[in-house]
Amino acid sequence: MNQRRVVSLLPSATEIVCALGCGGQLVGRSHECDYPNAITSLPVCTESVVPASGTSREIDDQIKQLRRTGLAIYHLNTRQLQELRPDVILTQAQCDVCALSEAEVTKALGDWKGPLPQIISLTPHRLADVWEDIRRVAAALNVADKGRDMLRALKTRCVDVIEKTCLLSRPTVACLEWIDPLMGAGNWVPELVDLAGGKNLFGEAGKHTGYLSWDQLQSANPDVLIALPCGFDLRRTAAELPALTKSPGWTELKAVRTGRVFLADGNACFNRPGPRLVESLEAFAEILHPKQFSFGHRNKYWTSATS
Repeated sequence: MNQRRVVSLLPSATEIVCALGCGGQLVGRSHECDYPNAITSLPVCTESVVPASGTSREIDDQIKQLRRTGLAIYHLNTRQLQELRPDVILTQAQCDVCALSEAEVTKALGDWKGPLPQIISLTPHRLADVWEDIRRVAAALNVADKGRDMLRALKTRCVDVIEKTCLLSRPTVACLEWIDPLMGAGNWVPELVDLAGGKNLFGEAGKHTGYLSWDQLQSANPDVLIALPCGFDLRRTAAELPALTKSPGWTELKAVRTGRVFLADGNACFNRPGPRLVESLEAFAEILHPKQFSFGHRNKYWTSATS
């Protein structure tokens, strides 16, 4: 098999490569690539100018300021990239807030020495796009057969959930991709909520979503409320939750009164469009229909806000 030197600048792409059994071909990663653990020893080729230690509000304010002034949120270490001599660079054109953009990578190749690497840019908006990204990466790494097997297994797991949820009652669900300020979750998240047996209230499948007002959330009064901030794990999400619970009328929300407020690991699963979106679907099913589903994801990928 023709081995290719791969630099992944996108956490979900890194997971795809490893799930295909090609982790040994990775020679570099982004600063956000953290799974599986074996890849964390690889050279890092990017950095963020926004400190991850800030509060939700501080991070949002800094990103807005950078975008207003036209400055980049991420920096690419071009020298490091050239020294790694990749044959393939995996990047994205989906969201310039989430990761280094394809445009920045292309710009960095302007004075490239030697044969130009192949750039594969992933642009997932829906679950079907994630399947296509897996197929494209598998083809680029000359493991198309493994890609087909992997897709078959992932889709089978999805069908196993759908066969049960299609017969169940559907609670209304509000998924929050950011806490302060409030933001609903779009792209594949509304689709996953639907497949898991819920009725998504904010965000449209296949599209980015925008900010929400507290009045909108109160008016919708969801049966289930799930906080899954982009880039935050369970511990970090729990630390940010007071920005939400201090809001006027919080205790009057139906989800709060019935104990159906949950925290989810947006960094590992729900906001990372790779193979673990299937774990996200299973986790949603566990949250929405606990009597019918138990995959063992509780306290790993989600938890009750009151537990």
